[in-house]
Formats: sequence, structure tokens, C-alpha cells
Amino acid sequence: MSKLLGWHSRGYLPHCEGGSIPQAVTFRLADSLPKECLDAWQKELASMTEESGATEKCKRVEAYLDTGAGSCWLRDPRIAELVENAVLHVDGKRYRLHAWVVMPNHVHVLITPVEGFSLSDILHTWKSYTAKEANRILGRSGKFWQEEYFDRYIRNENHYWAAIEYIELNPVKARLCEAKEQWRFGSARRRENAGETPMDRGRLPALPAS
Repeated sequence: MSKLLGWHSRGYLPHCEGGSIPQAVTFRLADSLPKECLDAWQKELASMTEESGATEKCKRVEAYLDTGAGSCWLRDPRIAELVENAVLHVDGKRYRLHAWVVMPNHVHVLITPVEGFSLSDILHTWKSYTAKEANRILGRSGKFWQEEYFDRYIRNENHYWAAIEYIELNPVKARLCEAKEQWRFGSARRRENAGETPMDRGRLPALPAS
């Protein structure tokens, strides 16, 4: 079984480089969450452990994002398709992609990095390419993605399937559609169109040692 390589911090959130174990990742648009909210939550959660505080902060961030805050550039089908294609492009080469969804102002993915590719490098590649192309399509300049992202490693098999369900149900939870398969830019719809199930994306990946 794979073992966690450790936590590191790049600002508001700690990150865990887990090697070749599945990780759920959320990254968001630059204007999707006011800095004042993050500052306030940082103070409120200061007494918690780093990992517990990060988990609670993630819940607050994702609840706020589901309100549709900010410019929501990912609501534009051209931009959503750009981001989805970037995530799909090197599936099987730099990581195994298990689930994903492109929301109006953020993205959820569940991946297992291939040995030799760090989670932070994978995120950097996605974000740098899509930011440049999205700005070109939109005829704008400036910051597109927020530098921070939230990641959490998958603890066990139940957590793995729960993470897939959480990701794919996000559009339903945000009241953007009635069924997860109706959301255009996500793994649920792609599997539905292909007649697949979550199990068809391959065997359960290695999970962290207890």
C-alpha cells in the first residue's frame, strides 16, 4: 500500500503529497471567494489541528462556491469544455482519473497520480494552460484561477466511493440540475453516455497504509 509523503502549506491551506494514492482535489476561479471570508475562517479554525481545520475550511469554501459567487466563467460552455479536456488529456499518463465535474466557479477531480508526478505539478499544468487559453477565448487578461487548491487523500474504499458520489452530485446539490447525469461537464454524464458504471474506470487504486 502507498504511504503518505506528508503535509505542506502554500498559504491558506495545507496540502498532502500522497504519492500514488487517490486524492480528491478542488480548485476554483480567482474571484469566487472573497479574501475576507478566508481570513475570518482562518481565525475561527485556528485552534483545530491542521488537517481537521483544513477539512472544516473545505466544507465552508465549497458551500460558499455552490452559491455561484464571482464571475462564473466556467458557466461558458467553451471554457468548461476547455477545462474538462485538459483534465482528460493526460489521463493514464500522469494520473488515473476516477471522477470529475466542472462547476460554474470551481472544479472537483478525483485522481491517483502516477509515480513521478506530484499533485502540485499536475495542478500547475492544468491551471497554467487553461488560464492562458480561457483568457484568450474571453478576451480578457489577469488572474484566472485562485492559486490555492484543496486536496484530501482517500482513506479507504468507502471514502473512495463516497468521494465519487460527492463530486458527481455537486451540480444537483447546487440546484443546477435534477440528476447528476444531466450535468454536461462531468464524469457522471460521460459514463451515462458510454453505458458505464464507476467501476468501469478501473480497479480500486492503492489506498494509504493504516
